[in-house]
Amino acid sequence: MSAFPYRLVATDLDGTLLRADESVSDRTREALVAATEAGAAHIVVTGRAVPWTRHILDDLGYEGIAVCGQGAQVYHAGEHRLLTSLTLDRQLAGLALSKIEAEVGPLALAASRDGLEGEVLTGPGYRSQEGPLPYVPYEDPAELWAAPLTKVYLQHPVLSDDELTSAARAAVGGLVDVVMAGPGIVEILPLGLSKATGLSLAARRLGVKAGETIAFGDMPNDIPMFGWAARGVAMGNAHEELRAVADEVTTSNEEDGIAVVLERLLAG
Repeated sequence: MSAFPYRLVATDLDGTLLRADESVSDRTREALVAATEAGAAHIVVTGRAVPWTRHILDDLGYEGIAVCGQGAQVYHAGEHRLLTSLTLDRQLAGLALSKIEAEVGPLALAASRDGLEGEVLTGPGYRSQEGPLPYVPYEDPAELWAAPLTKVYLQHPVLSDDELTSAARAAVGGLVDVVMAGPGIVEILPLGLSKATGLSLAARRLGVKAGETIAFGDMPNDIPMFGWAARGVAMGNAHEELRAVADEVTTSNEEDGIAVVLERLLAG
């Protein structure tokens, strides 16, 4: 076996490390263990906030650092504590929303509150994804802004995710950032925040550099992470915007795309 060429393996969760049923295949688990035994650290970098990520990390036996909330939260899984947390300026977010709605009409909204136990609030008309993740519905718009937030989610009754993302970016100017993180998931984030900023903070704690990192992802919110890492690998199911900037496209998350690449690298 040749020496593994990277010191850090960064993986997105949904559509990348996780299969559709939110499980991680035995083959992918084994490939990640082999990579860590060869000297690399594995770090999860996800758009999910900590409360929606913790159970997956616990199932993996993951005790290291994870980057959650699109880079807003650096979380120590073994110690169950936040190392860093960045919140969204609610006044700027409200102004950005008013600008977006002036262009595209009323939006259905949700928001992720800050903290280890931060709730996800869903407003009228917001289409929540099926599954075990908890949501707290609200009716009074003031509830959305009542506590610190890491992000606000947007949905439009007619526009596609790509169309909504494009229109929202054009409307907000330099107030906030807008990203598409998955099907039906368009988000408002603090300006300048990305998976790359969170990953760079986590990597610094681990003593690892960008040039020693390989990253795996599937959606446009992974583009900054690919720009930061030495090598970016898009899953076979990845969005076309990510595929366009990837160094390599592997098989899908359902076909052990991460393991396919890691096994090849481990074999030299």
